[in-house]
Amino acid sequence: MRVALAQMPVVSNVSENVKTLLRAVRFAVDQRADVLLTPEGSLSGYTHQFDIESVEAGLVEVTTRARESHLALALGTCFVEEDASCYNQIRFYGSSGSYLGFHSKTLCCGTLEIPSRGEIEHYAVTPLRTYELNGVCVGGLICNDLWANPCCTPMPDPNLTHKLKQLGAHVVFHAVNGGRSSDPWSEVNWQFHESNLRMRARAASVFIVTVDNAFPADMRCSSPSGIVGPQGEWLSRCVERGEQFLCCEIPLE
Repeated sequence: MRVALAQMPVVSNVSENVKTLLRAVRFAVDQRADVLLTPEGSLSGYTHQFDIESVEAGLVEVTTRARESHLALALGTCFVEEDASCYNQIRFYGSSGSYLGFHSKTLCCGTLEIPSRGEIEHYAVTPLRTYELNGVCVGGLICNDLWANPCCTPMPDPNLTHKLKQLGAHVVFHAVNGGRSSDPWSEVNWQFHESNLRMRARAASVFIVTVDNAFPADMRCSSPSGIVGPQGEWLSRCVERGEQFLCCEIPLE
């Protein structure tokens, strides 16, 4: 499986996000990638307060361009479904443009007080599942779903990487939009995130494809973007700050 990922600036302006996503699609097609992964909220912005019509129109534009080029997608966005609930999603599309379904962020972030405040109040959750993408069983995780940062949520660690492996997944697509700052604690978070990526890939014996938001460009991302192999080794990784599109072949055999 040839995978492209877009470490891109995710902003609150949907139109700007769409422009960047279309550039990422062009890159993936030029690199003859099978599938493109984008960060958490890369279409809508990382918020539950977005213009629904703009996001729906942008989704049509991006998925149409990908379908015309026979490119599969693992697209990060927040989205309001037919049940009127808002979900923080990775939306999966096959290379024919067929919509396969979505993974919703499960281990939502929130304060440690009771009741917890934050995104945990705003997003609905669906059961964990896998998808067949170009003949490969894959799963999705969003940001804290993977590393279960104890400073970011009152919810217990459900070890979702391991559960996806139990469901048959060989590749886990991980869309990220983590907080970052000039505070020294951001360095601790970076180390925690990277070690979790490598250890969970090794423990579950899966490939993890991970990509973070690159905004602001003058500040290091919250975690490294790239591809981790089933032994916990980096197969390829992006620069630590700013936009970068990357393509790498996963040796599934």
